[in-house]
Amino acid sequence: MFFNRFSPERVGVVFAVLSALGFSLKAIFVKLAYMAAPVDAVTLLSFRMIFSLPVFLWVALASMRAGPPISRRDWAFLTVLGLFGYYGSSILDFMGLQYISAGLERLILFTYPMLTILIGVAFMGKSFDAREVKSMVLSYAGIGLAFAHDLRVASEVRQVVIGASLVFCASLSYAIYQAYSETAIRRFGVARFSSLATLVSVAATEIHFFIAQPVSSLVQSAPIYFYGIAMAVFSTILPVFMLSAATRRIGASRSVLIGALGPVLTVFFGWWLLDEGISSAQVVGTALVLSGVLLVGSVRKKDPGASISPASAPTDSSKKSEAPERLLPKDARKDS
Repeated sequence: MFFNRFSPERVGVVFAVLSALGFSLKAIFVKLAYMAAPVDAVTLLSFRMIFSLPVFLWVALASMRAGPPISRRDWAFLTVLGLFGYYGSSILDFMGLQYISAGLERLILFTYPMLTILIGVAFMGKSFDAREVKSMVLSYAGIGLAFAHDLRVASEVRQVVIGASLVFCASLSYAIYQAYSETAIRRFGVARFSSLATLVSVAATEIHFFIAQPVSSLVQSAPIYFYGIAMAVFSTILPVFMLSAATRRIGASRSVLIGALGPVLTVFFGWWLLDEGISSAQVVGTALVLSGVLLVGSVRKKDPGASISPASAPTDSSKKSEAPERLLPKDARKDS
């Protein structure tokens, strides 16, 4: 395999960057869908999940057949992570956008890398890495500059407080998912965890949709279906598995720090595909974020064994819960 020529750490960095690229396209697809036809956010989110369902269901069934049975406690763990992940964070984010600008929303939402690291330090016995701190400072300074021109002074303070609180809760929800996904990946493997946790998110999203919207909302024009499929493939399926693979190789902290590249990529695609202007602050911010990504993506100069992150190192518990490699289907083995 092509990626076998590189160290697990370098492969993890590549996966994290590609994941950030895919997630950054989500906002572009949403804006293009809004321009194409009148459609609400819950319906768009529902299409994103519906079109993602077959792939995650197929991977989940394959991994369930290959691996050992999952206990009730593990199912509860997966369910909680699925609710915090691509369902909880997305719903809270959409709700917050009703009250605050997109620029302020992005600034608050991308506090999740810092929150992920803090959760690891406070509850999981981890410690700060000097490069992670430097990368965090550079990345957040860049994000602040890149979206400074979008910030507006609102006339209604209460609305800003409500919207900012909702988006911060969305960021915290995703940070919890990301922080504990490292433990889940060790226990279940990349394919199994990604598919099962996302299936929980799909189920929660569709339950929310059918409670909030009439079934007739599923009847939309062709462009809406097209953008729904695009969001499913390029902004859900591919980045979800790539992010999990990155987390396995370089850990949750470094994966989410590299994810700070996402807002800058959104600015670029907005300029390229939506004719949105780019200010000098965005250019400087882009340079700072890229510097932070390069810093966190550089490989430590240590002994060969040190390049394997804790997330990819085998543990006694993972040996007991993981299926033998020879029993896994080919698609599942690619993540090993």
